[in-house]
Amino acid sequence: MGAERPNSAEESPNAAAGTSSSGTLELSNVKADVEADAVADVAAKATPDGNADANAPAIVVASESPDKGEAADEAQYASVSYMDILKHWSLMGYIGFGGPAAHIGMFQRYFVERYKWMSLQVFTELFSLGQCLPGPTSTQVSFAIGTVKRGFLGGMLSGALFQYPGAVIMTVVGAGAAKWLTDPPGWLAGIVAGLSAVGVAMVASAAKGLLMKLCNTNVTAIVGTLAAGAAIYWVEPWLYPLLIVLGFIVTNITDRKLDKRLSGGDGGVESLGLGMVAGGIVIAVWLVVLAVVLALARTVYKDGDGPLNWFEVFFRTGSIIYGGGQVVLPMLLSDVVTTYPNGTTTEDSWVTKEQFFAGLGAVQALPGPLFNFSSYLGCIIAIKWGYPFILGAVLAWFGLFSPGVMLIFGVLPYWKKFRTWQLYRRGLTGMNAVGVGLILASVFSMTVDVYQISPFPTASLVIGLFAFTAVDELHIFEPFVVIGGALLGLLGWGAKLD
Repeated sequence: MGAERPNSAEESPNAAAGTSSSGTLELSNVKADVEADAVADVAAKATPDGNADANAPAIVVASESPDKGEAADEAQYASVSYMDILKHWSLMGYIGFGGPAAHIGMFQRYFVERYKWMSLQVFTELFSLGQCLPGPTSTQVSFAIGTVKRGFLGGMLSGALFQYPGAVIMTVVGAGAAKWLTDPPGWLAGIVAGLSAVGVAMVASAAKGLLMKLCNTNVTAIVGTLAAGAAIYWVEPWLYPLLIVLGFIVTNITDRKLDKRLSGGDGGVESLGLGMVAGGIVIAVWLVVLAVVLALARTVYKDGDGPLNWFEVFFRTGSIIYGGGQVVLPMLLSDVVTTYPNGTTTEDSWVTKEQFFAGLGAVQALPGPLFNFSSYLGCIIAIKWGYPFILGAVLAWFGLFSPGVMLIFGVLPYWKKFRTWQLYRRGLTGMNAVGVGLILASVFSMTVDVYQISPFPTASLVIGLFAFTAVDELHIFEPFVVIGGALLGLLGWGAKLD
């Protein structure tokens, strides 16, 4: 096991629960006799004036031992109806700003601390489960929370309510902005450059927070750095799952002497959704669909630009992506944007760089999962090739989301079987470190792309720096930062900056 590095959660003034894009999840050991106090201390640290900091990064603390009294007092957890899910999750889709890590912090505050739907230990395990599966982690947790309270239908309801507001808005943006962003006038190019810089800055903020919390030992720092270097140098779809597996193996070796057994009561879990047989069928369906679309896209529809090719790109990406929304960005960029060696977009590219990064800035200003970016891209691709925009939006959105959703429903029935396996818990440390490295790699690659397409490259770097400080240090509400970036981009165009 690597030695501890500085900047632990106890030393950092930002180790509090909140809704920042730099939020993350920390797993630490808390002694049973002080566990309740420690959780309260970390989950809601106060600002100097005594008020909880709503914008500080989200931290979830989980014990390796059962929650205090959890096994003896299951009655402390709320019984949830479909109306309860409808009431509370209708709100989540509209207030879920800040990216995947912030969503996790928001779910913790509402469904663990405020509404007592489940124990902190169970919530942390659901998050870890999402981290181990391909797909959007915060979205998978949103489905899992409803599932463990009201079964399959409850999970479908909670997950759908969390996703639809952002998906609808991004579809409208994609349908309305596709032609404008293909060859934008000067003033619009300035706004796009400002939005693009802000979008990358928000990803950088998330990378910083995750790096400090999940790569805080020598081993995890090295694993994360090597993963980032590999992802920057080789942009290949097969690389991401390979790195995840290697991270799993490395920390199983380095942490082999650690006791990471986990036990406890149900912690508010009332259902696992599907049975084991049905769960296995769902996983099998996912594998069959993946195999069929891959085969068709590489044989019958090879080199095509039609609907099946779009669906194959997004379904394949959703099936192999680990690490959440930020990690998917460089993969989508390489799949939907084709460039010449000098960095300019080719004529047959599905999406231009300008369209891609403008949409990235827009989706980060909206609530809900970052994967809603897919509906925007689908609109633009469909319009490019003369199809109805709604067809592209549905195929891209469904293609990117469905693998992760199918897998969380398929794996949940088996969750209680392997949640105590030490092999799984030791490997999770390495997989998290690789995920951080992939996000870090996306920051570097996207910075280069934004610099190349900007009409004022140097000024774009400055806008990105301002945006990073606003989000990461000043904790300004993300939509305000996005608006500010657009205004600075317009100012840069008007002032003819370099």
